[in-house]
Amino acid sequence: MKNKALGRGLGALLGEMEKVYDNEIPNTNSVLEISLKNIKPNPYQPRKHFNEESLMELSESIKHDGLLQPIVVIEDIDGYILVSGERRLRASKLAKLKTIRAICMKVDDEKMRQLALIENIQRDELNAIEMANAYDELIKIHNITHEDLAAKIHKSRTHITNTMRLLQLSKKTQKALIDNKISSGHARALIGLDEKDQQLIVDSIIGQKLSVRDVESMVKSIKNDIEKPVQQDEKIELDFSHLKTKLENLGFKAVFKSNKMTVEFSNDAQIEQFLLKLS
Repeated sequence: MKNKALGRGLGALLGEMEKVYDNEIPNTNSVLEISLKNIKPNPYQPRKHFNEESLMELSESIKHDGLLQPIVVIEDIDGYILVSGERRLRASKLAKLKTIRAICMKVDDEKMRQLALIENIQRDELNAIEMANAYDELIKIHNITHEDLAAKIHKSRTHITNTMRLLQLSKKTQKALIDNKISSGHARALIGLDEKDQQLIVDSIIGQKLSVRDVESMVKSIKNDIEKPVQQDEKIELDFSHLKTKLENLGFKAVFKSNKMTVEFSNDAQIEQFLLKLS
């Protein structure tokens, strides 16, 4: 029952931003014109990487056509905190604007954190690692399964599970994926390898322009080598013939088997005699 209740809570949250725009935008009195310098970034923003070329294109669009969709903020002691619309805010700054149109919401920190995750997931603005972290955070916040989340955000459970598995990769491999040096297909093929092997293959992908199929073959070969049983060295048969003859000439009985020698003694005197011969 707890999981279902939390799941319904997430469902309601998914419609939160839509309700804000539906209810507030038609009312022009609810859209504020806020100074850009008075807006602080959202501390819970899951998106860390922004494509500069894409931001410049949006900036030019805002210069010519204006901001079509206001950003959403909450009021703070000394200004405002951004809830959603980070790309629009950054592009407006690039366009050298002084103010921006915004809707002011009343939400607590926890809801602001969740709205930032939801907005970015719905807009597909996150890279694969940011998306994986967002899924992981929502699952933990709402205590739901991969399947529950899939139903709420209209993604397949397989997509969510495969995306979250990328978090098992080393930090260097994750960075290569974030920087678009390798694809998600390349990255998924590397899951399960140790950090050294991951780095070796990432370098090969970048240097040799390997396809996903090439990488899958390399990974398969590495895993086969790891699983292959260690071959024991061939057993060497030792030649005891000269030693056996020598011992017999000295009056000692010896038995040889499987490269081992056993010397037999009848009494202490024979042991003393043997030690004397050795010295």
